[in-house]
Amino acid sequence: MDYLLTFFTFIFGTIIGSFLNVCIVRLPEEDPKKRSVVFPRSHCPSCKKTIPWYDNIPLVSFLLLGRKCRFCKTAISGRYFLVELVTGLAFVGFYKFFGLTPILIPYLVMLCGFIISTFVDIEHRIIPDEISIGGMVVGFIFSFFIPELHGTTSVWLSVGRSLLGILIGGGAIYAMGLIGDFIFKKESMGGGDVKFMAMVGAFLGWKLALLAFFIAPFFGAIFGIIVKIRTKESLIPYGPFLAVGSLIALFFSQKIFDWIFALYGIY
Repeated sequence: MDYLLTFFTFIFGTIIGSFLNVCIVRLPEEDPKKRSVVFPRSHCPSCKKTIPWYDNIPLVSFLLLGRKCRFCKTAISGRYFLVELVTGLAFVGFYKFFGLTPILIPYLVMLCGFIISTFVDIEHRIIPDEISIGGMVVGFIFSFFIPELHGTTSVWLSVGRSLLGILIGGGAIYAMGLIGDFIFKKESMGGGDVKFMAMVGAFLGWKLALLAFFIAPFFGAIFGIIVKIRTKESLIPYGPFLAVGSLIALFFSQKIFDWIFALYGIY
């Protein structure tokens, strides 16, 4: 039975990944008419022809079409396949870790926000408000209906922890941005990152949001140094590293806290 659930979780994840691809393409659009993730139907960005359902099967269609549009033979970006595969595998990972529990749903919603914001930030250096602010609101609502999300059975305690997570998660990254602005004499942290961490706090609470805030720079610094050496640029998309830090905090927070307490002799 578990193998069957795992299989269907993966398939469901790839289907969601296909929708996330639509969000990744359309949310950065400046034209409001092009920002809808529902209408029009998926179409080739080159020849504009609507993609039939049999060419829109996650993972399979990409391989069968040989990475090319059926009509105009324009190459299809490998990102479509990658997002579907990563989403499917991530859904399985979350299912294996949390099981079929109430908290699985909000965590999967948060994960989808991470995937969209990561790919959009890498390509466009922005995090759409639909993901950050929208995710913040959704996370706060989840804290009301699923208090287990914040480790309690009390609705009001859960709501309070979510609200505190929003304030501290967003506030920590905002404070770091102010310090960076003062040191480097230019904007060092985008407003999208502030709103993104506020979203993380809404889902994970202030402790894990703060832990994610301290973890992210380790990965960002390594990537930043590589980029600086290769391209001489100092501006990097920070959203992906905040997402990675948040996932590490979610899955390994207890081990990290135990290590810190042991390091400083706190038991």
